[in-house]
Amino acid sequence: MRELSGAWSRHTGDFWGGFAAMLVALPASVAFGVTVYAAIAPHYAAFGALAGVLGAMALGLIAPTFGGTDRLISAPCAPAAAVLSAFAIELVSQGVAPSSIVLMLTVLGILTGAIQILIGFLGIGRLIRYIPYPVVSGYMSGVGLIIIGSQLPKLAGVEGNDYWHQVLFSPDRWDWRGLTIGIVTILAMLFSGQVFKKIPGTIVGIVCGALTYAGIALVDPSLRQLEGNTLVIGSLGATGEGYIALITDRWNQIGELKLSQVAGLMSGALTLAVLLCIDTLKTCVILDRLTRSRHDSNRELAAQGLANIAASAIGGMPGAGTMGATMVNYSSGSQTRVSGVVEGVTTVIAALALGSFVAWIPVATLSGVLIVVGLRMIDTDPMRFLESKSTIVDFSVVLAVVGCALTIGLIAASAVGVILSIVLFLREQVGGTVVRRKSFVGERSSTWYRPEHEMRILEKKGHSAVIFELQGSLFFGTAHQLYRTIEPELASTEYLILDLQRVQSVDVTATYMLNQVRDVLAERNVPLLFSNVHERLPNGRNLREFLELAGLRSNDGTIQYLPTLESAIEWVESSLLSDSQSANADDPPPLELHEIELFKESKPDTLVDLEACLEKRSWKAGETIFSTGDHGNDLLLIRKGEVKVVGSIGRGGAPKHIATYGRGDFLGGQAFLDFRTRANDAIAIGDCDMYILSLEKFNYLADQHKRVALVLMTKLARQLSVRLRHTNEELTLLQDN
Repeated sequence: MRELSGAWSRHTGDFWGGFAAMLVALPASVAFGVTVYAAIAPHYAAFGALAGVLGAMALGLIAPTFGGTDRLISAPCAPAAAVLSAFAIELVSQGVAPSSIVLMLTVLGILTGAIQILIGFLGIGRLIRYIPYPVVSGYMSGVGLIIIGSQLPKLAGVEGNDYWHQVLFSPDRWDWRGLTIGIVTILAMLFSGQVFKKIPGTIVGIVCGALTYAGIALVDPSLRQLEGNTLVIGSLGATGEGYIALITDRWNQIGELKLSQVAGLMSGALTLAVLLCIDTLKTCVILDRLTRSRHDSNRELAAQGLANIAASAIGGMPGAGTMGATMVNYSSGSQTRVSGVVEGVTTVIAALALGSFVAWIPVATLSGVLIVVGLRMIDTDPMRFLESKSTIVDFSVVLAVVGCALTIGLIAASAVGVILSIVLFLREQVGGTVVRRKSFVGERSSTWYRPEHEMRILEKKGHSAVIFELQGSLFFGTAHQLYRTIEPELASTEYLILDLQRVQSVDVTATYMLNQVRDVLAERNVPLLFSNVHERLPNGRNLREFLELAGLRSNDGTIQYLPTLESAIEWVESSLLSDSQSANADDPPPLELHEIELFKESKPDTLVDLEACLEKRSWKAGETIFSTGDHGNDLLLIRKGEVKVVGSIGRGGAPKHIATYGRGDFLGGQAFLDFRTRANDAIAIGDCDMYILSLEKFNYLADQHKRVALVLMTKLARQLSVRLRHTNEELTLLQDN
């Protein structure tokens, strides 16, 4: 019962949502159709109204059936009206016969649908979503202004295809009856929301316009008849043999078209297809945000294309997923795409039931409806860009798109907008820095804990090794900037590290610049080190492979690739220390106690008592010395070998190399002092020999040899303090950058 109740609730919401959407979509569809066909000739307005009804019906039935976006309502839309009316006006100016123009509009709609299906099957739908916001904003505002400009002559009751500015400055040609009706319609739509909360403004506007027309008809008998009345749409002829004969004749003429004639329509069809795709996906994206769902772009575009083919084939007008009707459908409680089918079915019923009423709708009323639609399409948000000098250029993109839309065309406007957005992107990339941080090895340290005398050597010589941490995109726009930043170091540095951890992409120009850097350093036998060279960048490219193909190979000794920045620093540290110290034997003997860094300069008699408390122990390479969570407070003094300390970052994090301790160093000092469990794992890198001082033995020293215990604790605290100070300096360096 609960499932049946839920299904009933969903379908009830779908019915009322689809019905409410029809009340918005049908009048707008009629208005769009009249706009297009009235551009051919005034008496073609009735054909336009019928085309709008048929388009709303076909799109409403087919698009949701084959599409996959719940609650989306498809109907004739403003971009289609703008492109098709401009196309019709151009053909009229060329002297093409009205019947041929109607035929061309049909073929154009079918081609548009076919291109949309192709876009869907090729998977291009997801790419359209990446059109920049300034382009979409300018495009929508441009379409809105085109709609307004095309309707101003009709609002004034001026026949013909004059431009709005020609009509605006010729008040003697205005028909004050139509102008009054149109103004009442506009005011009713704009302010109806303050009075009628649940009735769509389009319905209120049309009713008010029709009532105004009826009031004028009381004193003007010529308005009481359809025949020869240019102020109303006129008889639709939506039923009977006349309509069937009209469509049959149109298809017979299409069969006689030459391939060259069809090819000539491809440019307009491509323009319209792209615009309808953008309009549909824009609506889908907003619907996704409201419903927390995700639409299938390619499936939806293919369904829209199929619906547009069907709509054009039966004499209807093409369209897209429309914002206004979709929002009404959503707010009325719809749940699934069944609501779209309901909208299509109720459109058919309304057209049949209200056909005679539609014939009496004033043309000026439909013009008023479209002017309000155009006003609402104008995006005013980019006006905020004028508040800051840094975003004025972004506003210029919107302005350029609008200007191109009004003077050249919508597809040219989109192309100009995309080009300008790319230019702005390049400006931002070039204006920003690709060097995130510059530092020196003397200021940083690897994961290798060095004895104090080695740390002093590294602090002294570390400024001869420079580190550049790079970020963003290394491409032709930033390559020169990067070279200028690095160039001052090329003449003096002994080691150069370039960390690519945060690099998103690298192009050929950047690799040419890196080759120049390598060549300059190679003249002084200075190596160039790369760290964090990703095998897969966000764009899918294998960066290591790409750099090597570009000539940055490691086989000649001038290039070194290290997996992490810490390992690169460790490589440099080892080189600096080897330059300052004589090379050790391959297998040096274990250190004696007085040779351990912690006890250098200690008196022999002090060490005798201490050594008596120490235990000697050995581990093989790869053996675990202690593990995380072990209860142990032994202090471990490394006589021979190396120990790697590994820990996890956060709960369940992947193991990370934290530090490496070498011959002469110690580990376990914190657990020795605070008696807590081991926080990391310690693993022998090679065979290790150690002195072990247990807490029990230390307590014995503290009782029997207080001076020895004091010396040990003092030296241990000093060494830990040195490590902590160095860590704090590194953290300060990282925070300042």
